[in-house]
Amino acid sequence: MQTWRRNFGFGSLRARIFAVNIMAVIVLAIMLLYLDTVRYRLLAERTDALANEAAAVAQMLDRQDAGERARAIAGLGMARGARLRLYAGDGTRLADNWQSPRNPRFIVENPADFGWRRASAKAIDRALDAVLGFRDLPAYAEPVADVAARWPEIATARQRGGPATGLRRASDGRLIVSAAAASPTGDAVLLIDSAEDLAELLRRERLTSGWLLLSVTALTLFLSLFLARTIVRPLRMLAIAAHRVRLGRRREVVVPRLPDRRDEIGALARAISDMSIALRRQIDATEAFAADVAHELKNPLASLSSAVEVLERVEQPELRAQLLAVIRDDVGRIDRLITDIADASRLDAELSRTGFQPVDLARLCTGLVTAYGITDLPRGVVVALAPPPPSLPLIEGDAGRLAQVLRNLIDNAISFSPDGGRVQLALAAAGDAVECVVADQGPGVPPANRSDIFRRFYSERPATEDFGRHSGLGLSIAGAIVAAHGGSIRVDDAPGGGALFRVLLPVA
Repeated sequence: MQTWRRNFGFGSLRARIFAVNIMAVIVLAIMLLYLDTVRYRLLAERTDALANEAAAVAQMLDRQDAGERARAIAGLGMARGARLRLYAGDGTRLADNWQSPRNPRFIVENPADFGWRRASAKAIDRALDAVLGFRDLPAYAEPVADVAARWPEIATARQRGGPATGLRRASDGRLIVSAAAASPTGDAVLLIDSAEDLAELLRRERLTSGWLLLSVTALTLFLSLFLARTIVRPLRMLAIAAHRVRLGRRREVVVPRLPDRRDEIGALARAISDMSIALRRQIDATEAFAADVAHELKNPLASLSSAVEVLERVEQPELRAQLLAVIRDDVGRIDRLITDIADASRLDAELSRTGFQPVDLARLCTGLVTAYGITDLPRGVVVALAPPPPSLPLIEGDAGRLAQVLRNLIDNAISFSPDGGRVQLALAAAGDAVECVVADQGPGVPPANRSDIFRRFYSERPATEDFGRHSGLGLSIAGAIVAAHGGSIRVDDAPGGGALFRVLLPVA
């Protein structure tokens, strides 16, 4: 029951596909039922025609004497072979055109003699009459004593002074139409005809429409199953895979990529697959980052713990002062680590929420170089900016984060610069990007280590720098910011020695 509700409940896409497609079948079925209502109009037309014929015969007989009227009726053949009777004013039958040698046009048959095809057709007629609410009709039977009183329409015609009609159903299911008209002489004529030809016409049309309905139904079911297979099934597979990714109970969840699908569902499958892979990489990166954080914090905490334990047993003022200095350095190192770790952990979230704006890199670099110029830099290092090109295009990004990238690169260059060294910034247009270069005069970066310096907590510091002054996150943060801006960063050898960092950022 739960499976049926999941597959065919109203909220199911499969049920909606079937519902939409079945509407065409329903409309066709309604048209098929409407076809049967045509019978009312055809019967009305047949009844009116029979009434007109009865009135015409009554007027014709009015100009003849009694003997001629009976002979005329007996030899009169109607257009459709209808049965024509003449009754006198006292109700006795004077003539019947079917009493002549000509054969009757219709004969009421015994339903027990019907074959299965005709019995089925009659059963369908009765079922449709019940569905359409066709009115109950009096039974048609030839009277034993054929007098005018046995036909109510004759009395009605005499009362109203015009033709009167009747509708009956024979024992074999056919409809019998009758029309009566009275003449001024007191005689009355009665026309009786079968509407079986109308029923046969409707049956043929109904059979054609029925086959059409079955064909449309089969085609609709096929198309519904096809759409359910090509739409619902892959969507369900993707939903199950996404649910497994959300639960995270398995290390690797294979999301079907549907490489053969070139439509929107195929694009959705590949997007979800790429998203799950990116999510898994992000989770792995977060786990690795947490492990690195634990490792980096463990060293200063171990040193701090040892210093605190030894401090309790040391009495000499000189040793206590040295231990307190170690404790202060470790606390400062932990503080710097926590600050940089917090900045790195917020980086992705902040960049995803930041709306990029056009940024003038020339103006940004000029401001930074001016700020470093009024700062007392160590060892007499100088930060300079080469004159930027006059028509340097704007880039699109976050000015604050881009300034952080340049500060990290400049600070790193200052750390490795020799006494009186020079850190040089330069800007240039590079196709559809802007290149920013930061070069120093330090020892440079060995080719074997150039891919490692952008990893988190990787630290290769100069020998003159105090241990623990940097967390090893500066260049990794710079690389993450540049990647979030759609750019790239790499390190080369500077002309004349030193490291040269190249940052490429796409233009706005």
